[in-house]
Amino acid sequence: MLQTFQLVKQYKKHRALDGLDLTLNPGEIVGLLGPNGAGKTTALRCIAGILRPTSGQVLINGFDVVADQAKAKAGLAFVPEVPSLYELLTVDEHLRFVAMCFKTLDTYEAKRDELLTRYALMEKKDALVATLSKGMRQKLSVACAMIHNANVFLFDEPMIGIDPAGVAELKQEMLRVKESGASILVSTHLLDTAEKLCDRVIILARGRKVAEGTLEQLRLLSGSEGRSLEDVFLKLTSESNASFDLS
Repeated sequence: MLQTFQLVKQYKKHRALDGLDLTLNPGEIVGLLGPNGAGKTTALRCIAGILRPTSGQVLINGFDVVADQAKAKAGLAFVPEVPSLYELLTVDEHLRFVAMCFKTLDTYEAKRDELLTRYALMEKKDALVATLSKGMRQKLSVACAMIHNANVFLFDEPMIGIDPAGVAELKQEMLRVKESGASILVSTHLLDTAEKLCDRVIILARGRKVAEGTLEQLRLLSGSEGRSLEDVFLKLTSESNASFDLS
């Protein structure tokens, strides 16, 4: 569903991504982990077509994000860390606009009501986005990702600013998406959440993939049998001059 091949993003003298290869299979949740500045957000933005890679390739459902952008993005949904919303639209108008862009207005109303109820936004249906709290904006951003027929989902720190009930619902939503056969790539600093939610993880450091695998594989790799993902993560990122791949 999602593949990147030797993905590179260069900013003058700084290489934010350095030859990233990854694959997302149908029906799995993959965590994208790394210290601040590791290249996680850059990777997601290149995959989403927001940033143009310096070199390499991104394929979504077999379509190249650069060469065949419209077809590639038809199956993609991206939830950024900071929601980028149209403040002078109402919640309903915003969701309708996204559905219209993806030509899914025929199923819009049923999906809208389901999502507004699920994310406790029904009472704000006719409110301007400008009046929403940070947490409600994040919930609306997630609802926008779910309103069309995507099968590849990118989440960049999606749980920041959401209340505990919203976090629990978002986790359930991700599991529902997974069970439908779609795939999810989620960047997060919440390692305990990644440990419980993700089928496998990819660890970045200095723009490079330094490890990939299930938690058990990474425990074996790092000599940290029985330890938490946090312990494994800290050990592997401290040894980031090496590169490991158990995929």
